Amino acid sequence: MRRDFAALSIFAASGGSPPSALPVRVMRARLGTCDHGTMLTDFSNQIADVVDAVAPSVVQVQGGHRRPVSGLAYAADAVITTARAVGGDDHPRVRRADGAVLEAELVGIDPATQVALLKVPGLEAPPLTPGTPARVGHLAVAVARSWSNGVTATAGLVSIIGGPLATGRRRAIEQVIRTSAPMHEGFAGGAFVGASGELLGLATAASIRGLGVVIPASIAWRAAGELQRRGGTKRGYLGIGAQTVAIPQKQREVAGAAEALLIVDVKEGSPAAEAGLLVGDLLLSLDGQAVASPEDLLDLLSGERVGRVLPLRLLRGGAAADVSVTVGER
Repeated sequence: MRRDFAALSIFAASGGSPPSALPVRVMRARLGTCDHGTMLTDFSNQIADVVDAVAPSVVQVQGGHRRPVSGLAYAADAVITTARAVGGDDHPRVRRADGAVLEAELVGIDPATQVALLKVPGLEAPPLTPGTPARVGHLAVAVARSWSNGVTATAGLVSIIGGPLATGRRRAIEQVIRTSAPMHEGFAGGAFVGASGELLGLATAASIRGLGVVIPASIAWRAAGELQRRGGTKRGYLGIGAQTVAIPQKQREVAGAAEALLIVDVKEGSPAAEAGLLVGDLLLSLDGQAVASPEDLLDLLSGERVGRVLPLRLLRGGAAADVSVTVGER
């Protein structure tokens, strides 16, 4: 009976039906005298119960100028979500299941996982905790909040568990879950739960070859715990606008690189201005680490480098130049 129920569950989850090659009489013989309608109803009710159970812990996050996405209650006054949900806004808003809108504060974003932690006074939503790790083949349900704050759900299989997955030039997440459950942008930050209600992961809006990407719950919760322990991630600030450019061939030997950051703006009174950086300079390295993209620079400006005086190498007028800059804090 259990084996037959599992087989029927897979058919239901995939949106299909038992293989047409098997006549109805054969299926009946294999399933014995079970009531097929009752089995499907029981299974459907089980999934609906899982959604109902997790829904109070799923909130809507309104950040930046993006459409609302989702988040999960991490603690009595904290929500875990993705960097995409925040959209560069340090003070997003959180909408609870009952419709109440609360002011939130960004505690920090983990660069590797892109997990964001929000402090939300008055959250009053039951916190979630990681459950048993997912296994390939498990049926799972993604639960999120729609643009109207209604509960939305989708189901699929745990298709692949693997990694690492690069999330930047110098960063990667050690493992991700890929699922056949279809998820639109609003599912970012939502819950990915097993058929018994255990939390398997934090949904994202990313996909690889048609399969949705989910951050395993243990990894997401570990990142959030580190953000909470440190009181957030310090974010450095130079005060420049820059873009990646290719270094002219004849200057590459002097620069020691093929790409650099072209400085297109220097904010008045910023650390960059005080260090003498000029529009048109090519930024080659910071603290001895090559810089070839804005993401490279952001990675180097986080954490322990904030507040320190660091060496910065430039290409100015075709010649290399070294300056020192004090990294500000955003």
